[in-house]
Amino acid sequence: MKNYIGAAIIAVAVIVGLYIIGNAYKYKFKSTETISVTGLAEKDFTSDLIVWSGSFNRYGFELKTAYATLKADEAAIRSYLNSKGIADSNIVFSSIAINKNFRRSYDDKGNEISAEFTGYTLTGNVRVESKDINRVEKLSREITELLERGIELNSNAPEYYYTRLNELKIDLLAKASEDAKTRAETIARNSGGSLGGIKKATMGVFQITGKNANEDYSYGGAFNTSSKEKTASITLKVDYLAD
Repeated sequence: MKNYIGAAIIAVAVIVGLYIIGNAYKYKFKSTETISVTGLAEKDFTSDLIVWSGSFNRYGFELKTAYATLKADEAAIRSYLNSKGIADSNIVFSSIAINKNFRRSYDDKGNEISAEFTGYTLTGNVRVESKDINRVEKLSREITELLERGIELNSNAPEYYYTRLNELKIDLLAKASEDAKTRAETIARNSGGSLGGIKKATMGVFQITGKNANEDYSYGGAFNTSSKEKTASITLKVDYLAD
């Protein structure tokens, strides 16, 4: 009789043990179930800073003469910018680059056989940075007026920037998080479950493209500077625990 009782106790203990182990595995499996979603947020905005730049050249056989002429051009350009309402604090002239020019001769095998010095090319650069976008845009279109004064100035297209990018990024992250949660709740509800807490969140690439422009997104993040009207976007990958 004692043997039967002992066997029964052992059997019950085995059953209880298996039940506990089974529930442990079930809990472990359930606790590792996740819902992975990617939230997206976009926002259109207008640039609040414009940068225009240009370069001007002078040529001469005598370095001193060419340099003096280029410095006179610099003064004329500054005066012209001031006349257009651009303050000195918004104007930056870079150091002058000097390049020696040569007329080179080569033999039939492509070897250089002579190099005749033909003078110097001196290049200066000017940059205007301002929040008065309309004024600088107008300036960039009219700057060719300096050609009438004999100044060889090459104008670059304006570049547009936004000075509150950090605030914009934080706002987009909040909206992307809301979008991710909505997606995850929809998946959980349609699956007959409920949404738990966040297990992991990973920010995607922050992109800035021209508004309504057909631009390709970049793996490292696009950063458009050619459009005044822009669109910022960000993605956020979130893993939620499933209850």
